[in-house]
Amino acid sequence: MGFVEALTSGFKNYVNFSGRSPRSAYWFWILWMIIIGVIAIILDIMIFDTPQGGPINIIFGLATFLPGLAVGIRRLHDLDRTGWWVLIVFVPLIGIILLIVWACMKGTSGPNRFGPDPLGGA
Repeated sequence: MGFVEALTSGFKNYVNFSGRSPRSAYWFWILWMIIIGVIAIILDIMIFDTPQGGPINIIFGLATFLPGLAVGIRRLHDLDRTGWWVLIVFVPLIGIILLIVWACMKGTSGPNRFGPDPLGGA
């Protein structure tokens, strides 16, 4: 899955918490969030002289919260884990490390309980 296809998929399924997302879709989404987030912070500093808590960054965060959550949950589904595992992020340090490790892992080949393989594997 390419960069544009991943972004299109993320926004088309912005409140779809079922199904699966491959690694490429998840990591391209994260890359896009980082790039646009940095641009939003720079614009906030240039226009409003307020880093990080400026209105552009807040609007960007609100606009991408649900799509990002949906992509993350679908990524967990690709690993045959329930989306509730996303709540482990609230465990200090260990939670975020575990989610990053899982996000780097290859998804289950073929169909699992959350749907068919998004990459079309057997």
